[in-house]
Amino acid sequence: MEEKTGYRRLKGIDQFRLRLVLSTLSGTPIQIEEIRPDETSPGLRDYEASLLRLVELISDDCSVVISSIGTKVRYKPGVIVGGKHLGHECGVSRSIGYFLEPLIVLALFGKKPLSITLKGITNDFKDPCVDTFRTTTLHMLKQFGVPLDGVELKVVSRGVPPQGGGEVTLALPIIQNNLSAVSWVDEGMVKRIRGVAFSTKASPQFINRMISSARGILNNLLPDVYIDSDHKTGQYAGRSPGYGMSLVAQTTSGCLISADYVSSYPYVNEMDGFEDPTETETLMSPEEIGVKVASVLLEEIGQGGVVDSTHQGLLFLLCALCPKDVSKVRVGLLTPYAIETLRQIKDFLGVKFDIKPHTPTNTVILRCLGSGLKNLSRKIQ
Repeated sequence: MEEKTGYRRLKGIDQFRLRLVLSTLSGTPIQIEEIRPDETSPGLRDYEASLLRLVELISDDCSVVISSIGTKVRYKPGVIVGGKHLGHECGVSRSIGYFLEPLIVLALFGKKPLSITLKGITNDFKDPCVDTFRTTTLHMLKQFGVPLDGVELKVVSRGVPPQGGGEVTLALPIIQNNLSAVSWVDEGMVKRIRGVAFSTKASPQFINRMISSARGILNNLLPDVYIDSDHKTGQYAGRSPGYGMSLVAQTTSGCLISADYVSSYPYVNEMDGFEDPTETETLMSPEEIGVKVASVLLEEIGQGGVVDSTHQGLLFLLCALCPKDVSKVRVGLLTPYAIETLRQIKDFLGVKFDIKPHTPTNTVILRCLGSGLKNLSRKIQ
């Protein structure tokens, strides 16, 4: 490894994605040490190395140095370039959703709009699925002044654990100067629920059973519930059987609250390789999936706030990247990931959030003065 001068030294693999994003946007070189030193298989996992390659792909002049056993990584950010017709294999250790969140934020501050094909697992039980990104996450950008005209996420084929085989295409514009500060505290009332139920290499009847069980719960809340069907076959069905559902509640104030889940054979230990699922392994039934996703959605709605719990961290990050103006947002109970996100934002960007509970609604209101980050990578006309 090279000389340590100028590198911010960090320990452990926690918040790896967020640290990578904040390092890149703030131009802060980082050195991460003691990455799983005491585990049977120490060092970076293959999906973390894949994320580093993805950042290299969309950047120019960045530097990544990994120690021989992977327990130490040195990253020096370059210029985010973006570009068209890019492609990346995400592997099958984590889903495409793991890569999408950091990619979306970085692409906004690129030199050119991004157009990329990602291959791997589209729906799993660890990360938000690609449907949630398409219906909910990308629409958050509109609140911060990002035009949705150039934003597109298309599911070409689906892939579930353990062997994947899915493919999506993502198109994102760049911001011309900076994001817009927000005052986003009115969550409104739920007016409709939309969603999609899918199956790959499984009976299309599973979709109807999922939809029926979900509607059995949701129609007690409101009548305007529509869940689309997406039965994939052949080359568009990936390599493993599975089925699942993604739901999004739309409110009168334009907020989107999401929940998703998938039933598939589990991941295996990445050091052991793949195992053929045995006939004794049972998947969660379609009815159980429908009930689970509908119940989680209702819990998220009940929490209050303008985003669901899985989007809190991204919301705070976008607020911190805004101009030097006050942003104000309302969320439900803060998740551990969101709290750690606030800490990392303070360390890298110097942005502190004022956090006040709103007792009447059991929600939390956060305010911050943005870092004033501008898109210095963009092409000067």
